[in-house]
Amino acid sequence: MESSGESGKLNISGSTYKLVSAKFNCIARGKVEAKNLGMIDMYFVQKTI
Repeated sequence: MESSGESGKLNISGSTYKLVSAKFNCIARGKVEAKNLGMIDMYFVQKTI
């Protein structure tokens, strides 16, 4: 997941998004290839609500 991220942005998986979505605004990135996991939904954390 590190290699598919962007500098200065926090990249999280769909499962982590479900845990933090009530506290943080997130932007969906779509599906990203993750080593040994295949394609998974990814999000960038934007800021606190």
